[in-house]
Amino acid sequence: MPQFGMEQAQKTLETVFAPWIVELGLRPVSFDENGGSFVLPHNDRLVHVGGVVCGQATASAADTACVVTLAALNGRFRICTTVDLTTHFIRPLKPGDIEIRVEVLSNGKRMAYARVEMRAKGDTRVAVTATSAFAYLEN
Repeated sequence: MPQFGMEQAQKTLETVFAPWIVELGLRPVSFDENGGSFVLPHNDRLVHVGGVVCGQATASAADTACVVTLAALNGRFRICTTVDLTTHFIRPLKPGDIEIRVEVLSNGKRMAYARVEMRAKGDTRVAVTATSAFAYLEN
């Protein structure tokens, strides 16, 4: 795996994405040859009237975590676009930190595929899953 550490991941999060994505506060935790781990920290602005974290926030975090994980595995950020993002909301997430794990299923020359699982911090039960496909717009 090419060298791409926490500093590069944080800089990518701060400079590549739209301001409202940056405001999610997504934090990289670690990367390995199969994927990456992140934390979506507690943020009252992500909680909807039902008292749980809104699905739009978790879907955005999943998409963003995938792009940063692909950058880590590639050793650099490659411009890409989301081709497909399918989310499944299995159980509600109460306000609090959310642990995110991205597994890269395939990372080719033109396309990449990943799977995401999200859990409330300290909970073993999966709350949200996502599968995604990305098209690279550059080599």
